[in-house]
Amino acid sequence: MSFQEIIPDEPLSLFIKSILIFENNENPDITKLPFFADGYPGLLFHKTESGLRVIPHQKEMPDLFIYGQTINPIELEVKGSYLIIVVQLYPFVLRSFYGINPGSINDDCYIPENTKDVLNDLQSSDTPEKYIELLKTYLINNFEKKKSSLDFKIRRALEIIITNNGTENVGQIAKELDFNIRTFERRFLTETGLSPKQFARIIQFQTSLQQLASKDYNKLSDIVYENGFSDQSHFIRVFKAFTGKTPKSYSQ
Repeated sequence: MSFQEIIPDEPLSLFIKSILIFENNENPDITKLPFFADGYPGLLFHKTESGLRVIPHQKEMPDLFIYGQTINPIELEVKGSYLIIVVQLYPFVLRSFYGINPGSINDDCYIPENTKDVLNDLQSSDTPEKYIELLKTYLINNFEKKKSSLDFKIRRALEIIITNNGTENVGQIAKELDFNIRTFERRFLTETGLSPKQFARIIQFQTSLQQLASKDYNKLSDIVYENGFSDQSHFIRVFKAFTGKTPKSYSQ
């Protein structure tokens, strides 16, 4: 399998975190791609021989769809060769772009009506470059129509949490953005589908997951304290909640 990550320039970078491309032309029997909570909903397009199924929901997915926050671990199962393009969206855009409550599609998906034309174009194209340009154009058009309704204060809050790897105090963020703490928590939840603390915990988990996967540590306690967990038990509990595995079993 080949993997590529594209970091977009402005204006795409205002609402897209990255574009992920998974491709395998070797016609494997079955491939299972694990997905864990990362804080970003997204737009997913796939070209596969026999479709794409979400495990454990046993759900066959359409060629193009929006997915919400992934909180519980899942696997994408495909048979044969495949191309999967994931556009990771900052979570403050779902309400403005699609008029939905972001929390209503946590661990679920949504098929917007305005994807019919871009889906037809995608299905008649034949290269990753063309697919990506079509998806970018579709999303830029959404942005141009809806940018006046985007909550850029919440985007700034997301940016602070991400930059600090989920360890920044929520009360301090509210103060920096001139929010009452309860107003901030309510507005953040409304715009993203998660509370600020939930989002911070996911970002903290993701930072520790990347460190564990890259083996950038000498002992487990290095990951614990470098990523702001109170102790090793706390880290293991959070890690298992998001992956279904302990850090030890995951790294083996």
